[in-house]
Amino acid sequence: MASSEAPREATASTIFHCRLIPPRPDFALTMTEEERALMGRHADYLREKLREGIMIMAGPVADPAGPWGLLILRAGSEVEARAVADGDPVTLSGRGFRYEILPMMGVIM
Repeated sequence: MASSEAPREATASTIFHCRLIPPRPDFALTMTEEERALMGRHADYLREKLREGIMIMAGPVADPAGPWGLLILRAGSEVEARAVADGDPVTLSGRGFRYEILPMMGVIM
């Protein structure tokens, strides 16, 4: 059944592209059991942000230079987007993960 909802356009200040850079390029392929558990907590955190309506989508990107994580957020400001990234268990772990956050110039959703 087709959706009756028309496509929407979002402003730059509402949608953010967040790139989660792991502590090493081969992280996704060489995770230890402890790191795998951390990634489970990361996924749980993102599922909560999805339920809250903050996260639009997330997942690993198969970049030939090394996989990284993509997180698309809906937030009122870059400060709010940064707060989501800073609250992520991988960021809080002190293991060298970091987010790059960029506002989208426009989005058709």
